[in-house]
Amino acid sequence: MDRFKVYITRRIPREGIDLLRRVADVDINPLDAPLGREELLAVAAEYDGILGVLTDKIDARFMDAAKNLKGYANYAVGFDNIDVPEATRRKLPVSNTPGVLTDATAECAWALLFAVARRVVETDTIMRAGRWKGWGPLQFIGGDVRGKTLGIVGAGRIGTAMALMSRGFDMKVLYTSSSGRKNGVLESELSARLVSFDQLLAESDFISIHTPLTPQTKHMFGADAFSRMKDTAYVINTGRGPVIDENALVAALRKGDIAGAGLDVYENEPAMAPGLAGLDNVVVLPHIGSATRSARTGMATMAARNLIAMLKGQRPETCLNPEIFA
Repeated sequence: MDRFKVYITRRIPREGIDLLRRVADVDINPLDAPLGREELLAVAAEYDGILGVLTDKIDARFMDAAKNLKGYANYAVGFDNIDVPEATRRKLPVSNTPGVLTDATAECAWALLFAVARRVVETDTIMRAGRWKGWGPLQFIGGDVRGKTLGIVGAGRIGTAMALMSRGFDMKVLYTSSSGRKNGVLESELSARLVSFDQLLAESDFISIHTPLTPQTKHMFGADAFSRMKDTAYVINTGRGPVIDENALVAALRKGDIAGAGLDVYENEPAMAPGLAGLDNVVVLPHIGSATRSARTGMATMAARNLIAMLKGQRPETCLNPEIFA
């Protein structure tokens, strides 16, 4: 039996590559950069399976080119880069990597929360530049964390994990649910309350965004939302960049509508909105939420296992369109 042909659009941890090489001849994008659109379409036409990343647009045009493709494995938990209904219509299995990056991303949200509340990056810059002249009682005053109210927008795996990590800080936890269903874990462990989005905006001292990107959540945080937050509140985003209207965020931070923001994702990655980089009351990270050894390795092996299953005509463990296997 001939071996499968697989292409990986960005180099991933070795463990995932080694798994794929057991069943397939594997080619890897040699550059540490996303494939261009035409390059991706050319790859789609040549391979039995593709393991790709969030910057790869898997749409009808891609699928038109992918005449022999048996499956596409996304190296990410998010999948707004994939037209899942179109893939389902064509009976093309697609998958993602949930679960393995939950704790890493939740920890990153906490890193951002503390960094912006306690002005860590701003004061580190001052120290490195030799501009600090000595201690003073009114210098660098930031926000308290212990005993404050944490609002979780999107209480799925990562949102739940992030909220549970608040236990050591005796925080009150509020959360929203697009489905209206209560989160039993948060309610039993933290006495958290399911509230409306408006109530969460009004009462939270810290808001952490973990909702998927959908037409309903795009620009969920815009000028109106920021105006309804406390002027002492902070917003943290490790979910999807376009959930925040970045230009509106810049305006809100400049006007003092909110106290600060911590961002790991952006509306038009890798670019930031004009003016954002010049603000002291925002901490900006280059999409490192899952960047721990265990998380990135786990993503690689899960994506590889998913793709191997698809190559063999089997349902992958984290399939986004399992109905095609019914």
